[in-house]
Order: sequence, then structure tokens, then C-alpha cells
Amino acid sequence: MSAIAKEVQTSKDLDLRGTLGISKDVPVGFESIHLHFDVAAPEATPEQLRGLQEKTEQYCVVMQTLLRPPSLQTEWVSQD
Repeated sequence: MSAIAKEVQTSKDLDLRGTLGISKDVPVGFESIHLHFDVAAPEATPEQLRGLQEKTEQYCVVMQTLLRPPSLQTEWVSQD
């Protein structure tokens, strides 16, 4: 199967009142992320396109990191 990603669009929902510290009731960060893929694969069957979607999502490092966040550690060192 030959496929070409013609365009990938992203949109995000973000309320800057949280990020800017204007409102403590609004979370810091994105509330949602939307991805739209425009793929040209004229010879592909619907089943092949589903497989392409599954593999793309399975091996997308950014998507998998967002779905399953890694542990995060911070360290602060005071320079007295």
C-alpha cells in the first residue's frame, strides 16, 4: 500500500487564565488536543487504512507519552 500524508492539522484547547495565574479555578495546560490527518492512499482498502491508523497511533512517541505519562522527578539545588 502506498500512502501519502497530505496534511496533518492540530488544534488545542487552552485557557490562558490558568497558565498566566489569573484564575486558580482554571487548570494549567491544554484541556484537549485534536489531530486531523488527511491521507492520500487511492489504492488502500478501508481495512488497510484502519491498520495504518492503528500503527501510526501505536508508535507515535508524542501520543503515547500523552496517553501514558512517564514518571516525572524534579530536583532543586540551592547555590548558597
